[in-house]
Amino acid sequence: MKKNVLITGATGYVGRRLKQLLIKRDDLNIRLMVRDKNKLDLAIHAKEVQGKLQIVEADTFNPKSLGIALENIDTAFYLIHSMGGKNSDFEAKDRKSAENFRDACIAAGVKRIIYLGGLGAKESASKHLLSRIETGEILSACEDKIQTIWFRAGIIIGSGSASFEIVRHLIHKLPIMITPKWVNTITQPIAINDVIAYLESAITADIDGNLIVDIGTSAMNFKQMMQETAKVMGLERFLIPVPVLTPKLSSYWLILFTPVPLKMASALIEGLKSETILLNDHAQRYFPTIKPMPFNQAVKLAIDEIEQSQVLSRWCDSSEDNSCDLTEFDSPAFVGESAGAVLRDVRKFSIGKVSTDKLFASVCSLGGENGWFAFNFLWEIRGIIDKLSGGVGLNRGRRSTKNLRIGDAVDFWKVADIRDGKRLLLAAQMKLPGKAWLEFDIQSERGTMVQTAHFHPRGLLGRIYWYSMLPFHNIIFQMLGRKIVEHAVSIRPIIRF
Repeated sequence: MKKNVLITGATGYVGRRLKQLLIKRDDLNIRLMVRDKNKLDLAIHAKEVQGKLQIVEADTFNPKSLGIALENIDTAFYLIHSMGGKNSDFEAKDRKSAENFRDACIAAGVKRIIYLGGLGAKESASKHLLSRIETGEILSACEDKIQTIWFRAGIIIGSGSASFEIVRHLIHKLPIMITPKWVNTITQPIAINDVIAYLESAITADIDGNLIVDIGTSAMNFKQMMQETAKVMGLERFLIPVPVLTPKLSSYWLILFTPVPLKMASALIEGLKSETILLNDHAQRYFPTIKPMPFNQAVKLAIDEIEQSQVLSRWCDSSEDNSCDLTEFDSPAFVGESAGAVLRDVRKFSIGKVSTDKLFASVCSLGGENGWFAFNFLWEIRGIIDKLSGGVGLNRGRRSTKNLRIGDAVDFWKVADIRDGKRLLLAAQMKLPGKAWLEFDIQSERGTMVQTAHFHPRGLLGRIYWYSMLPFHNIIFQMLGRKIVEHAVSIRPIIRF
């Protein structure tokens, strides 16, 4: 009989990759649990229509929806955590989420929970790592009622992972680095492909009772990781560790040269101060056919995926951090419902004989390595200001130069809505005294592209900000629309999935 498998966090970094693998298996019935089904790829929605998988919108804090998601499930993946979460009480939320999920699984008759946490000992763990350890303990607390297989991984090496993007950006941008003493901390990294292999194997693994499985490749420190990465990239880099770089200073240093925002950088650095090494040999004993690839091979594979625009998921795809998730206030509905309170800059551009496909492709190519077609230095200055004020900044870039999906990052914007050949709506995630959106609406029947900047001000400061920026908007937004149309002439139609 086919096993019924539920994947939570299906729009997150690990969840997206796991579902891509599991939906190919004929012996499994896959159900995806997400907060917003619009963030799933178009191909996934097509498979739902074909009856090849199910999609359920649910939340671990909504018992009713959680019960529906877990109905008739045999194995449930728990891929939820609050790295860089919005609130200071993330530990309490993580605990409650895990308790709700475990209890709902027991009530629904689920046989096995598979959880991915982090390596480390409780005595030396950072707040975020400690929370992930506590999550594993909560999920495992009722062994007499439900089995839990708890994987523990350290630094995950893969295209789009937060840790790898930090290392790659530092190596790419800095020939000489003054580094904090935590670069000598020992860890055991693991390739994302190996993480997915372990998770997949756990579905049918013949295991009795609960099991903690530490996974990783050979031990190395962060200095060695950066040196090995530089070697794979064909670069020579010099690292000079000094004792004066505090975690707080290190966080500001990271946000200037890497895509991660301040809160996430702080959480990552706090975790890097403690050793994250394997504390058991259960991976080898219970999953002997999986041989984790060496670090340099994992780096090469990640770089190849980036260069070929084959990045399936990124750290900023989905989590509770403001830089990762779309909120109800970012939605297209909120823009429409707030019509009376939103300030707008509306500009219309004639598209001439340019085809709709090419124009839409031009719109969807904005950001990342392509830039913003005009006044890129002004966009970069705005990005630096945003990073220094704790925002996501411009160097977050985008997952792929060739395609977009709802929830994708585009520099300091997020894709809030996308309709092929018609509309792209970007929700701003930079630090602002209000909420902002940038909309492109192609009205082919009128031969026009309508470009609209929407702004919902927060109090008097928001209105002062909007009107003080109007002179810059007149220059930047007018040139942006013109360049999009000009660029469309030479661009190939975009392919999205």
